[in-house]
Amino acid sequence: MSTERQESTTSLVGDALTHVSSLVRNEVDLARAEISENVNRAGAAIGMLVAGVVISLTALNVLTAALVSGLTETGIDAGWAALIVGVVLGAIAYFLFHKGTNDLKLSSLAPTRTAENVKRDARAVKGATDA
Repeated sequence: MSTERQESTTSLVGDALTHVSSLVRNEVDLARAEISENVNRAGAAIGMLVAGVVISLTALNVLTAALVSGLTETGIDAGWAALIVGVVLGAIAYFLFHKGTNDLKLSSLAPTRTAENVKRDARAVKGATDA
């Protein structure tokens, strides 16, 4: 009977190790997938920042042309048109910068689902060992 009990304990420990190993492997896979997803979002945010820089430079050129045109001409038509275009481009650039910087915050890049799963698993293991 002692031998059966020892084999039973050994198989239980083996099963527990197999389950823990599987659990850890699944959590690592989930973390890897979540980090990959977050890196892709960060890439898109960087793309928005680059687009914002390009549009800002264009807006600066247009606004500069509008200022020069407004100062050199008394007929305001061309200058005001350039000024309106520059303001619109500046507003678009502001939106892109704002969205890009919000998407790049570290809290949005952290693997939150994986952290929650690990906490849940730890509570489950603790509950099983306490019982």
